[in-house]
Amino acid sequence: MSVSVQNVTRRYGGQAVVNNVSLDVRDGEFFVLLGSSGSGKSTLLKMIAGLVDPDEGTIQLHGQDVTRVPTQERNVGFVFQHYALFQHMTVSENVEFGLQIRRVGRSQRRRRRDELLEMVGLAGLGSRLPRQLSGGQQQRVALARALAIQPDVLLLDEPLGSLDAKIRIDLRRSLRAIQRQSGVATIFVTHDQEEAFDLADRIGVMSYGRLIEMGTPQDLYQKPKTEFVASFLGSANILLGRSEGDQARLGEHVFPLTKDAARLSGDGRVQILFRPEDVALARQEEDLGALPLGEGQVTEVAFSGPVENIRLELPAIPGVRAISPTVPFGVRGFLVDASRGPDQSVHFPIEVGQKVWVGTRRLHTLSHPGLRFLLVTDTTPRSQSALGVGGHLARMAHARVTLLGVGKNEDRLEAHLQEAKREIGSGMASLEVETSSEPPAEAIASAVEKRPVDLVVLGWRPTGVATLPEEILKVGEHHLLLATRPEPKLSRALICVASGEPGKDDVMFAGRLLRHVGAEAALLSVLSSAVENQAEQDQAERFVAGGARSLALFGVPTTTMIRSGNPATVILEEIRDGTYDLVVLGSPLPTRSGKSEFGSVIAPVLKSAPRDCLFLIVRSQAYAARRPRPT
Repeated sequence: MSVSVQNVTRRYGGQAVVNNVSLDVRDGEFFVLLGSSGSGKSTLLKMIAGLVDPDEGTIQLHGQDVTRVPTQERNVGFVFQHYALFQHMTVSENVEFGLQIRRVGRSQRRRRRDELLEMVGLAGLGSRLPRQLSGGQQQRVALARALAIQPDVLLLDEPLGSLDAKIRIDLRRSLRAIQRQSGVATIFVTHDQEEAFDLADRIGVMSYGRLIEMGTPQDLYQKPKTEFVASFLGSANILLGRSEGDQARLGEHVFPLTKDAARLSGDGRVQILFRPEDVALARQEEDLGALPLGEGQVTEVAFSGPVENIRLELPAIPGVRAISPTVPFGVRGFLVDASRGPDQSVHFPIEVGQKVWVGTRRLHTLSHPGLRFLLVTDTTPRSQSALGVGGHLARMAHARVTLLGVGKNEDRLEAHLQEAKREIGSGMASLEVETSSEPPAEAIASAVEKRPVDLVVLGWRPTGVATLPEEILKVGEHHLLLATRPEPKLSRALICVASGEPGKDDVMFAGRLLRHVGAEAALLSVLSSAVENQAEQDQAERFVAGGARSLALFGVPTTTMIRSGNPATVILEEIRDGTYDLVVLGSPLPTRSGKSEFGSVIAPVLKSAPRDCLFLIVRSQAYAARRPRPT
């Protein structure tokens, strides 16, 4: 391997701008780090170059640990966005500079300089000054200078970002040819998806300091694992269907799940992706030649050179929810984006308002279902905890967020929500705002009835009265995060579980959440002090071992513990003895009468735990099955 980065973290002001990143770049590979502004990609590149030191982790170049080695001893070539040429030096002097510093002989310097200027298409321009060159030519000089020292690794930080579109296209073609000719392993940082697809052997997609996915351009586009990558790399139609064993169901249609999706869709949901170019359109259903989605109405038609882009509105499919494109308020069905070439447009002309049958030729199931959060705020200082923690988690998890403002003073609530949007809005997958003058439990019930969510985040102060959390968990199929502080630190979680199916749900949802923040976990199972049954002890050991394996699927390092005694007492002792930022508790299942009370375990823990500890209360899928059905 030319480059091996293992578990590297870099923090500024207590925030991880690069968060536990690991990657390997092979000899001769062109590797692209792709991400939006602030994703941490440039900081990671600078750590590989030695311009910034990591707080944690190691960096190896060609098998040698260079984590604390100065830049000048790493033999890396670095090309910046703004050239960084010496303006008082000629092109030849710029190219020779690194060789001169290394005391390479004059004749050898000139020979290497002439080879490189010819390679980058600047032969004969060695006597010019940088100001006498175009932007594209200056960047070629910077590239030649970086290659002059025959680096082990070439690092390029958005080198084409300041150039106009045509020059960028021409220069990236040249860059790829030069890289192949030189054979040097290259890491290229960009926010431009087209640039990444055009250049990369492999792409690593970064967001908020984390490396979300890596793969070839084809695999990341056609077979992404996450909703974020699916929607970040081009247009995406994403529907939320149901998983049944190793199959996915989309309305009346059933098709196989991908292996990873089957392993990780423990909550019965699965995200189904199809790209606009996969969409088939026809006058009649029998002419589709593809999986039918229904008859839709054309709402938009846009022509963009070689492609016609079409948006259609389709009637709702029972049991299916649209994720992307976002459905406007008041639309009962869902939207589909389609694209097609000029031949299809001539053969089957389409205009706005027309009814057509819509199908898809290819489906892909995502491995990690996306999340939707409801952040509840009521203008009180306590609400800042929900905004601080919930906003951070939503950004890290790329969750869709609904901000629910609760209060009777409309003017004060509106001002508060505007400020809240400014605080948490940056970097969200989507952010919607709702208001309600009802009490919190009723307001939440109304909000989740209109749009189901995975997690409700509520500001909380430890108290012996757990009535409100109980009520919130009864009004939907969501989980509840009680935020006791606005600081979003989440590095270690205590997951308290009992053996059985509800305990599995606790583990799986905790894993889905913790994977996004790079936290580690301790898995605790408490047996009654009266239990002397070896079979129950063995069952608990098997259960926590299985839980640790499940959390490993999400990349969450886990230790396991089995204790005996009163559950609330044991949990509180462990919280006080450990250094936990988050405690995960399973919501008790309803009794036959429909009551679900926190009294025996959750209420005592909420009342007596340290005031800066967050609580995640997980609602098992078995919860709904135990509730009495309305007559």
